[in-house]
Amino acid sequence: MKTLAPGGHVMTAHALHVGDRINTTGFEGEILSNTPLAVRIQGSGVAVLFRYGVVVLIDLSPQQELDFLEKLSPYVSGKFERYEEETAAIRLADGDEDQVAVGGPIQIKSMSQERLLVISDVLAKSVVLAHDERQVASVFEVIEPFARELATRGKARLDRTGILKLIGNALLVQHRVSGRVAITEKPDALWDRPDMERLYARLEDEYELQERVETLNRKLAVISETANTLADIIDTQRSLRLELIVVGLIAFEIVITFYQIFAARTAH
Repeated sequence: MKTLAPGGHVMTAHALHVGDRINTTGFEGEILSNTPLAVRIQGSGVAVLFRYGVVVLIDLSPQQELDFLEKLSPYVSGKFERYEEETAAIRLADGDEDQVAVGGPIQIKSMSQERLLVISDVLAKSVVLAHDERQVASVFEVIEPFARELATRGKARLDRTGILKLIGNALLVQHRVSGRVAITEKPDALWDRPDMERLYARLEDEYELQERVETLNRKLAVISETANTLADIIDTQRSLRLELIVVGLIAFEIVITFYQIFAARTAH
C-alpha cells in the first residue's frame, strides 16, 4: 500500500469540472493509478484525472493547481468557460475508523492511495452532478414561459427548433448521468479493497449522490414529457394549417370549375 502523505498532514482536495472529456492517453508523470489516472505532483501532491472531464487536485498550492491545469489543457475537449468546483479537507482520523463528519473534514485512518482515490471519485461525481443540475435548471427556465403562456392564454407561440434543442439538452444530461459518468456505480478501488465500502457509503451520503441522481432523473422525465407535449402541439398546429390549406385549394378548385361552367353556358 502506498502512502501519499506523511502522518498528521491535513490536505485539501479540489475537484474541478473542466470540460466534456479528458484524454488521459499519453499524459506524462509519475503514475500512481491507471483507473482512474492518478499522478504525483511535486512531493505529496496528487492529481486524479477522470475521462468524463473532471480533475481532482490533492494537496497542491494555488500556483501548482494553475500550472497543472495549464499542462492539462491540451488534453481537454469541450472546455468549459465556468468550472464547477468542490473542495474538501482531508486529515488523519483520531481513531482507527474512517469518519465523514457532516460539514466537516473527511477523516481517514491512513493517507493511502486507495482512500484518496475513493474520495476523488465522490468529489468528481459531485461536481458533474452540480454541472448537470445547472443545465437542467436552465432547461426549466426555457420551459416555464411556454407553460405559463399555455396556462394563461390557452395557446403559446412555439418554435419547433427551440423545442428540439430543449429535447437534445435533456438527452445530453440524461446520457451523462446514466452513461459516461455512471454516478451510481462504485469506484474501481473498491473491487480490491472491500474494506473501504463504509468510507464510500459515508461519502456518498454526505454528498447525497443517490438523492441528487434521483432528483435529476425526475426532472429529466418532466422535461421529456413537457417537450413531447409541446412538440405534439406544434404538430397539431401544423396539421391544422395543412388541412386549412387543403380545404382552401379544394374550395378554389370548385370556384374555378363553377366559373368555367358558367363561362361555357354564357358563351352558348
